[in-house]
Amino acid sequence: MKILFSILLLNLSISAFSQEKKTNIIFILTDDQRWDALGFAGNTMIQTLEMDRLAEEGTYFENAFVTTPICAASRASLLTGLYERTHGYTFGQGNIKQPYIDQSYPVKLREAGYKTGFFGKFGVNYPGFSELFDEGEDYDRNGMYTDRRGYFFKTIGKDTVHLTRYTSQQAIDFIESASSEQPFMLSLSFSAPHAHDPAELQYFWSPEYDTMYQNLVVPDPLLKDDKYFLAQPEYVRTGENRTRWHWRYDTPEKYQHSVKGYFRMISEVDTEIGKIREALREKGLDKNTVIILMGDNGYFLGERQLAGKWLMYDNSLRVPLIVYDPRQTGGKRNTDFALNIDVPATILDFAGVKSPDSWQGTSLRSKELAKRKEFLTEHLWQVDIIAPSEAIRTERWKYFRYINDPEHEELYDLEADPMEINNLASDPSHQAILKELRGKMEQKIAGYLKAKME
Repeated sequence: MKILFSILLLNLSISAFSQEKKTNIIFILTDDQRWDALGFAGNTMIQTLEMDRLAEEGTYFENAFVTTPICAASRASLLTGLYERTHGYTFGQGNIKQPYIDQSYPVKLREAGYKTGFFGKFGVNYPGFSELFDEGEDYDRNGMYTDRRGYFFKTIGKDTVHLTRYTSQQAIDFIESASSEQPFMLSLSFSAPHAHDPAELQYFWSPEYDTMYQNLVVPDPLLKDDKYFLAQPEYVRTGENRTRWHWRYDTPEKYQHSVKGYFRMISEVDTEIGKIREALREKGLDKNTVIILMGDNGYFLGERQLAGKWLMYDNSLRVPLIVYDPRQTGGKRNTDFALNIDVPATILDFAGVKSPDSWQGTSLRSKELAKRKEFLTEHLWQVDIIAPSEAIRTERWKYFRYINDPEHEELYDLEADPMEINNLASDPSHQAILKELRGKMEQKIAGYLKAKME
């Protein structure tokens, strides 16, 4: 009997030890942070010391992309591990369908015994948000206000603070209340550096960042000449990308204000990441907490006389992506194609949980990532002000077309033309590769449609 009791105690101790050593995970998502709005990416103007430190101590993915360059669909893909073509969610589509939520990463982690939290911009219409996470609050910029109050309406104590500061404090409080007996997965979705669209000034930050970048003269955007704008089809020249260019960049003064404001808002998020990491250290959790950092889509900063995202150029599609694991040697650069649909699979991988068979991404830790030599991107929302489009990108080539105008095609040799200037779609010598890529894209589209749950 004594031997049996001792074995039982040993098993319980091993179980408790195993539970205690499960990896904690924090996923940080920024809003509209393009891939090169990061010091580590080679941007010598922006100050992102904490993000750079994460990259230096972790793995930086040099070729990270979103499968849909708009917040609603991209966030649904991050939640479900699926393409927009499969999950069917974007703006104007009602609520995301329950079968996709049932297979989402927060559900799978709770089933595995994780405490889950979410603070910030959820960005997906789902009436059951309050039950999806153990702790959470869904909030974004306040559209009731057409001034700085769009970002300053939340309070800590008696102080009204910027949403970035508020989200950080929610994270710190969550970490401080963490139990050593249960691993946690915390999702933080900052609204910054997204412009506050209803406001004339667009970008808002906390007062302590007022002097940051004040002496910087931002260089003119690339491809600023009229010819690059005029090369766009008429529905792009008159669409939302152009409308928002007028809001932000159509005078030198607006351009300087907007880019500096964009940088300030990213720097503010950066500072708060440092506070969150300090909270982990004070709690003794820093050695066992993985941090993943990503942007939800790319962003035009005046290139081609455009703003926003949505289009199939790399400005829209390419994002920062860092995975920091304190248990591994850092300083790694990964050049494989990494996608937003890979993030939920990575989260589950760190938690020791198998990804659902329906998911279309792969863990960023998997050797399978290196086998990805091409991928589909798409923006399917049918709305008058943004032309829906779809693309396929390989290591050398990009082919894309507008869904409602399939006769307009664009083909770029990214090896020779990384800025996507010289459209080869009508070049007789490139018809074979054009046809090949068109066929590959349509094959991928058919596969993702077939995978759709009804």
